[in-house]
Amino acid sequence: MKLSIIGSGYVGLVTGTCFAEVGHHVTCIDNNKEKIKQLREGHIPIYEPGLEDLIKSNVANGRLKFTDSIKEGVDDSEVVFIAVPTPPQPDGSVDLTYIEGVAREIAGVLTGYRIIVDKSTVPVKTGEKVAETIARYNKAKADFDVVSNPEFLREGCAVADLMNPDRVVIGVKGERPVATMKKIYEPFHAPIYITDINSAELIKHAANSFLALKISYINAVAAICEASGANVDEVADGMGADKRIGRAFLNAGLGYGGSCFPKDIKAFINISEQLGSPFNLLKEVEHINEQQIDRFMKKIRDKLWVLKEKNIGVLGLAFKGDTDDCRSSVAIALCKRLVAEGAKVRAYDPQGMEKAKNEISGIEICSSAEDVFNGAEAIVVATEWKEFRALPWGSLKDKMVTPLVFDGRNLLDVKTLRGFGYTYFGVGR
Repeated sequence: MKLSIIGSGYVGLVTGTCFAEVGHHVTCIDNNKEKIKQLREGHIPIYEPGLEDLIKSNVANGRLKFTDSIKEGVDDSEVVFIAVPTPPQPDGSVDLTYIEGVAREIAGVLTGYRIIVDKSTVPVKTGEKVAETIARYNKAKADFDVVSNPEFLREGCAVADLMNPDRVVIGVKGERPVATMKKIYEPFHAPIYITDINSAELIKHAANSFLALKISYINAVAAICEASGANVDEVADGMGADKRIGRAFLNAGLGYGGSCFPKDIKAFINISEQLGSPFNLLKEVEHINEQQIDRFMKKIRDKLWVLKEKNIGVLGLAFKGDTDDCRSSVAIALCKRLVAEGAKVRAYDPQGMEKAKNEISGIEICSSAEDVFNGAEAIVVATEWKEFRALPWGSLKDKMVTPLVFDGRNLLDVKTLRGFGYTYFGVGR
């Protein structure tokens, strides 16, 4: 089928590329002319495992192209996906400026029937506003349907998530667009759930909020484990073996971050309050998450006492492993706290260092993970990159002033580190 995707960020670019990979003809659209120029030249603006090769192969076979023209994309497609940013506002509500702007632009060039699909994460009832906007500004009075099709991609494994989805949610007002939407997703062999538009929009916020709740829950349990001498990993394994609970997202650590969970929880809290049904449980989820850095900083202070002028090496800057995304990164937040207390922070991340420069100043960026150990009085593991686990920890200890490790992601094996002579501190272990 002929598809267009407006917005070439994480969601739009991955979605468009995977659609092309299964045989659709896709036009990715973005108003950033420099980004479109880079994509046409084969330069990929984000790091996502497997994405670069898929983009290059599908551009080469003619199934994927890039443009900065919404008119070109709409004219050349049967279905138009909207995948533009929905940033948070100071009160936690969602800024829908980009959604409204794109809806108006689509209306301005729409001359025949199209299915307009909202892929961005939006508050419930946004689909109704998109439909009203297109109808209001479409001088040609062309027929169209608005569909909600939320994404469930995890950065770091977004390609795998889209190629092998747990489910596909399609929110519609009537039956007309259903067959076409099913045809788009047929190659992915995933269960398809047809709902009304409002339910589809709520599913995304409800799902992300529940996953964040699991993270905060196990972090609260981790605090009890530390106070009682229990091991949070063993507790999580025992809990997760129950099929009703599951082991995923029961990993204690510094807490959740990134461009989705913090924004989506705040948005869901705001949505619930606007609807007159306050979701106070999610406020506690946020509170526990915010406490995690406080608790971790206390561990570092308790051992190093005064942090001013202390050399601290930090492994990881991206908000999670296998991505270069540093937006709302807990690792960055931790570095800022260390710098604010006068510590000299030297950090390394396999993919996120360039983007980290836009998020923080006052730290030294190292060229390798090994360099972080030079003269360090402590090493902090802030992002769960697998390659950090494989470092030659035994020999790296000799580069440090004091062999202290604060593992904020419970990434490392405690016995192995202590066997090398490190003093090890994790979360709930």
